[in-house]
Amino acid sequence: MNQWHLLFKTRDYPEASIIQGMLEENEIPVQVLNKLDSSYLNFGDIEIYVPVHLKDIANDLLQKALLN
Repeated sequence: MNQWHLLFKTRDYPEASIIQGMLEENEIPVQVLNKLDSSYLNFGDIEIYVPVHLKDIANDLLQKALLN
């Protein structure tokens, strides 16, 4: 079974989609877990997971993207 690492949390769906797309463009598998409450969007988070063996590469890509 694959081990997954929590890379990023947000409450902003467009931000999560952009990060997911950036990781997938760089051939990093992504799992997105949407824990946002459907009625009250200030409860819960959208969590982005990557395989443990790719977490360092994914984190580097994320840091570069957030700096721009």
